[in-house]
Amino acid sequence: MFTLASEETYEDGQVIIKEGSAGDWVYVILSGAVEISRTIGGRRFVVERLQPGDTFGEIGFIGKVKRTATAVAVGKTTLGVIDREFLDEEFNKLSSDFRAIIVSMAKKFEKMTQRITEFSARQQERIQKSLSLTYKDDRAFLKAFTGNISSAGLFIRTEKPLPQGEKFMLKLQLPGVTEPLKINCEVAWSRSGGEAAGKYPPGMGVKFLEMSRKDKEALGEYLRQVKAGQ
Repeated sequence: MFTLASEETYEDGQVIIKEGSAGDWVYVILSGAVEISRTIGGRRFVVERLQPGDTFGEIGFIGKVKRTATAVAVGKTTLGVIDREFLDEEFNKLSSDFRAIIVSMAKKFEKMTQRITEFSARQQERIQKSLSLTYKDDRAFLKAFTGNISSAGLFIRTEKPLPQGEKFMLKLQLPGVTEPLKINCEVAWSRSGGEAAGKYPPGMGVKFLEMSRKDKEALGEYLRQVKAGQ
């Protein structure tokens, strides 16, 4: 059994750790349950539900990265906080090569979980529409057009896509809306002209990170109208 530094009790719905926050404590569930989720494009996606005996928080400890998901108590839940001195001591007993392998595995697992969650988000129906937009690369503002769009992201047709992971501000012009929507985005994947083939044009898949409530409502109303008219 794990060496515990302390025990903590959470009420139903209480947030234990928040996605994007700092921290590297590792927890074991003693009673109750914990729901792990990630947020993409303003929507919450449940990754898994953990039961007594399960641990979470390992990625933050091993990979030394910010929390990659949100953990919320399901029902009254008691957690054991695994003693950091014990973890450090056990981890440092490993050879440097083996520690490097474990760190690499943890980071790969985090990326895999992110891609699976993003894939789930993309299962929302995408609407094939060409809308004008502008965004800025490292040199200038560029004009482009969407290939498809959903409430969580869109595809931008361009011969010079930004690299995967690049974050930027996008201004999207909707028909009948005076001011363009301002959306903080991140490149989920990119495909250059040389990689494009057949029905797959060059461009980049973009996920929405943040937008105002007003812009989110405007986008949602536009998507509903388009779907109703199809």
